[in-house]
Amino acid sequence: MTTDNASASKNDYDGPFDPALSLNDFSRDFLSRLCHEYNLLGHLLDRVGMPVIGMKFGLDDFVGAAIEEWQGASPIYSKRMQALMNFEGDTVETVFKNLQLEVGAPQQFMDFQFRLDHKDYGEFWLAHCGALLDLEKNGNDATVIKKMCWDIEDPTFDATAAATHPKIVMRPFHRPPRIDAEDGNGHGRYPHCRWKVYKEAKGQDFEQIPLMYEIAESQLAKISLVPPSAEAREQGGLDHYAGEFDPHLQFEDFSQSALQLITQEQAVQTHLLAASYVRSNAARYDEDIAREVSERQWVGHAALCVERLQANLGLEGDDIETMAKVFQLHPHFYPRSYIDFHVDVIDASSLKLTIGNCPALTDSIGGGWFDQLGTEPHPALEAIAAQVNPKARCFSVASDATGALCWEIVVDPNNEPLKAPLELQFGRTSLGVKFQFERRRLPGIIARG
Repeated sequence: MTTDNASASKNDYDGPFDPALSLNDFSRDFLSRLCHEYNLLGHLLDRVGMPVIGMKFGLDDFVGAAIEEWQGASPIYSKRMQALMNFEGDTVETVFKNLQLEVGAPQQFMDFQFRLDHKDYGEFWLAHCGALLDLEKNGNDATVIKKMCWDIEDPTFDATAAATHPKIVMRPFHRPPRIDAEDGNGHGRYPHCRWKVYKEAKGQDFEQIPLMYEIAESQLAKISLVPPSAEAREQGGLDHYAGEFDPHLQFEDFSQSALQLITQEQAVQTHLLAASYVRSNAARYDEDIAREVSERQWVGHAALCVERLQANLGLEGDDIETMAKVFQLHPHFYPRSYIDFHVDVIDASSLKLTIGNCPALTDSIGGGWFDQLGTEPHPALEAIAAQVNPKARCFSVASDATGALCWEIVVDPNNEPLKAPLELQFGRTSLGVKFQFERRRLPGIIARG
C-alpha cells in the first residue's frame, strides 16, 4: 500500500540532474539498494587503506593498524545504531542486531547466519566470507589468513561485543585457514567459520582502547542525522528494530523513512573508520605519515565507490550530469548534517562543488579527510570526477562571502585521460568490487509491514 505521494518516489535516477534532490525523493526499493552499497563500501575501506600500511611498514603493522582502526570505531557506531533503530540493550540478541546492520559484516558479502538460543547465548556462521575469499584468491597464504581470522578478529570482535555489554565475548568453534593442517579447519571447509557469543560471567570486563575514547569526542561521533520527511512517500516496512530478532533480516525489510536513516548511518560508520585509521597511524608513527596514508586511503576509496555506484545504481555514462549525480550520491558526502555539500551543473562540460561551513570542516580529527581540504583541489575530488570521465580535472574557485570551500570540475576533451590511482588498484583486488547483491525478498514485496 502506498500514499498518494508514492508516484513521486524515484526507483532510479534517470532524467535530468536535480541539485535539490535528497534521500527522501527515492523509493524504498532504491534506498534499500543504496543502503546495501553504502554498507559494502564501508567494509571495503580497508581494501584500500590496509595495503597502503602493509606496503609501507610490513604485515605486522598492517595487523596492528587494522585492530586499532576497528576497535576505535566499532564500539561507537554500535551504540549509535542501537539508539537510531531503537534496540538498545545488553544482550547477545542486541549484538546480533548490530552485526546485521554494520559495515564490519556487510549483508551477503559477509553472509552471517544466526541462531539465537536465548537472549544471552547464540551462534553465527558465515556462509560466504568475502574477506576470506579475497585472501584465498590473492595467494591463499595460511599465515596471512591466520593473521586476519585470528589475530585481527579476536580483539575486534570482542570490542564490538563489549560495546553492548563488557562481558559478552565471541569465541570460535572453527575458523580458517581452510587447509588440512593442525591449525587449519579442513580444505574447503563450509561454512567458512562458526562462532558462539555469550556472557562470560567469570571473565574480566573488556576495556576499550584509548583511541575509541578519542574518536568518541569528535563531532562526527555525536552527529545527528537529517530526519526523514514527516510524511513518508511510501507505507510499509519496519520503522525501527525494537521487535523480535529476525535472523534473515535484510535492508529491504525497513521502511522508506528508516532506510533514509540507516543509509546515512552507514556513511557515518565509514567516516568513523577513516577517522580511527588516521588517528591510529598518528599515534603509531607521526602526524605527517598519518595524513599521507589517510589521503591515499581517501583517493582510492573515493574512486572505488564511484565504480560500484555506476555499475549498480544505473549511473552509467561519462557526461557532466552523470558526474553530478555520482557526486550527489557519493557516500563520502553524507550525512548532510555533517557535510554541507552541494553540487551544481554549470554547463555541458563543468560543474561546481561547494562545502559550506559545517561540522566536517571544524571537527577535531587531525589529518582526517575533511581536515585535508582547503582552497586547492584535493586529489580525492579529482579521483571521483576522473573515475566518471578521465578527462576531468578539478580547479580552485574563490570562496564566497560565507567562507565556503568551492571547486570546479571541468571536462576538457583535449586533456590526456588520467590513469586510475594506484590505491584503486589495491581495492580492485577484492571480490567486493564486482560483488552482486541478491534480492532475497519476493519481487515487489520490499519487506514486511
